[in-house]
Amino acid sequence: MPNILDGKKVSKESEESIKKLVSKIKSEKGFVPTLATILVGDDPASATYVKMKGNACERVGINSLKIELPENTSTEELLDQIKQLNDNEQVSGILLQHPVPSQINERACFNAIDVAKDVDGVTCLGFGNMSMGEDAYGSCTPQGIMRLLDYYKIELEGKNAVVVGRSPILGKPMAMMLLNANATVTICHSKTKNLESIVSNADIVVGAVGIPKFIRSEWIKDDAIVIDAGYHPEKCGDIDLDGVKDRCEAYTPVPGGVGPMTINTLILQTVEACEKLK
Repeated sequence: MPNILDGKKVSKESEESIKKLVSKIKSEKGFVPTLATILVGDDPASATYVKMKGNACERVGINSLKIELPENTSTEELLDQIKQLNDNEQVSGILLQHPVPSQINERACFNAIDVAKDVDGVTCLGFGNMSMGEDAYGSCTPQGIMRLLDYYKIELEGKNAVVVGRSPILGKPMAMMLLNANATVTICHSKTKNLESIVSNADIVVGAVGIPKFIRSEWIKDDAIVIDAGYHPEKCGDIDLDGVKDRCEAYTPVPGGVGPMTINTLILQTVEACEKLK
C-alpha cells in the first residue's frame, strides 16, 4: 500500500508542539509572538488565505495583526507600511499576501521585509542564505514539504528529484532544499521539452507548475515519491494522481497534503522568529 503523506495529520500534531512552545515563551519572556499579515486589495482567494492564517494563529495562541490596504495602494505606501512593521518590536513575523495589485513592485516590497521577520521566506536575502545552507526561514510551501518528508522518513539522499515549476516562492526554493538534502535535482517547467521522459526517470516528482493535472500519471514510474503542491478550483492539483496512487511509494493527497503544512510552517517560523528576536 502506498504511504499517504498526510499533511493535515502532521500539522495538527505540530500545532500541539507549537502551543507548548508559545506557552514557554509567554512564561519565560512575558511576550506573545505576533504575525502581521498585509492584504492589499479585495481578492477573495487572498482574503480566504489570510483568514486561514489568522485562524491558525488563534489555535496556537499567538497574536495576528491584520493590515488591510486598498486596491489602489502604491509601492511607496506599501513600503512605508512594511517599514512600520519592521520597526515594531511587538511583531515577530511579517507576511505580505501574494499576489499584490499590478501597479505595485512586489519584489521590492518582499525584499523590504526585515530578513529576521521574513517568516514566509520571500526575500532574496533569505533565499540566498537558504540556498547556501545558512540560517534562514525557508519559503513556507517547500519548507513544509521538507518537514512532511522528514516526518515520514522519506530518504532523499542520492535520489533523482524532478521539480516541475520555477516560481521564486515554490519551485526554485524547493529545488535548492532538495539539493541541500543531497538529492540530484532537475528543474523543469511548462516549456520544458521532453518533459515526459524527464519525469519518467524521477524517484521524486514535485508538481509545482500551477496548471491542473499538468503532469500525467502515466509519466510517473512505479514506486516514485509523488508530491503535489498545486490546488485548483477543480479540486485537483498539478498531478493526475488517480492513475498513480496505487503504484507509487508515497504521495500527498489533494487537498490535505501540502496545504496544511504551508500554513503550519508559517506559524512555526513566526514562533521561532519570536524566540530569536526577544
